[in-house]
Amino acid sequence: MEINSKITGLKYRICLSEKLKTIESNNFDINTCPSSCIYSDNRLNFAISKWVSPKRTRSYPYERVYNTLGNGKKITVIPVVKDEGFDGDRDFIQWDTVSMMSLLDVYVILAFYNKAEKNENYDNKITNQQFNNQYILNKIQEISAYHSSALHWNLQELKDNFSDIINKVKNSYRKISEQTKVKMHSEKGIDDFAVKISEGVEEFTKFSRQKAKDAQSREVVTIQPKEVLGATIPIFSESYNNTF
Repeated sequence: MEINSKITGLKYRICLSEKLKTIESNNFDINTCPSSCIYSDNRLNFAISKWVSPKRTRSYPYERVYNTLGNGKKITVIPVVKDEGFDGDRDFIQWDTVSMMSLLDVYVILAFYNKAEKNENYDNKITNQQFNNQYILNKIQEISAYHSSALHWNLQELKDNFSDIINKVKNSYRKISEQTKVKMHSEKGIDDFAVKISEGVEEFTKFSRQKAKDAQSREVVTIQPKEVLGATIPIFSESYNNTF
């Protein structure tokens, strides 16, 4: 069974958000700050959340974003690619993630990791990955001077700056691989991903949704004893919105 959906708009009321800690700009480090917090720079306050993976089903990133929705300008930091090494997973940001953040009026900072440690339990796996904090700080300052919507910012980042961020991703993982002596996944996968995005939003959308459908298909045939539903598991194959 497949379920098709179309999102035409969002209406919500914040009921259960947490009180966010305020961190002054001169003390802000994306790697040590809470998963959701307030970034304060003189009279400017931004609610910031961070993802530890571009994959939406890990670490409950939507909860982190939700806790920021009651504030004015909202920013979320998402790694474009997270490679755990050849013995681990490699995840890519998906179109539906950017789309949902735009619907929620959340500015997306497409980020990359530049530090990591070898996971001693595996031959080729890294752990404790850290974002390039200075890059994040620079992007926050760009957003502070940006007066168009989150939608325009997010689309502009994909269109104009994605090639640059992909190069930073590849260079950083090369250095991490050299420093930790850990073999990473082939860069060809990253290059193929970048090509799909360079072809435009429509191709990126198709590429992302095909990967999502493939993942859902694998989940459907996987038996999880703690998730027995006693019924047919539906596949949410496509989700459209008319924002873009």
